[in-house]
Amino acid sequence: MMHIDTRPRAKNSRRAAKTREFPQHRQWVRTRPCLLQGKLAHVCIGQMEAAHADAAADGGIGLKCHDKHVVPLCSGAHRQLHSLGTATWEATYKVNLVEAAKVYAAKSPHRNLWADPA
Repeated sequence: MMHIDTRPRAKNSRRAAKTREFPQHRQWVRTRPCLLQGKLAHVCIGQMEAAHADAAADGGIGLKCHDKHVVPLCSGAHRQLHSLGTATWEATYKVNLVEAAKVYAAKSPHRNLWADPA
């Protein structure tokens, strides 16, 4: 007989997640034009979204990557990113999400929120 654990899942403290969340920066990124605007005849649809560049690889299991790793995408481009997968999407549009996210993070008026005090 197979054993199935039916107890409630223990929730994590979200302490790590709170040190990665910067809603001010995400909101600022949403005010920028879509990263794909003008690329391969891309037509932007929907509202602007702050898409995480998951390839930044600082997320871990069950954690989104740090909010400094976001880029502006219209809803259509964001949906396409998830349906195609990062590698195919980046190759199609000749975009590197991690490098683009670094540019936005460096230009953000909120970059001092995650800057290293050292």
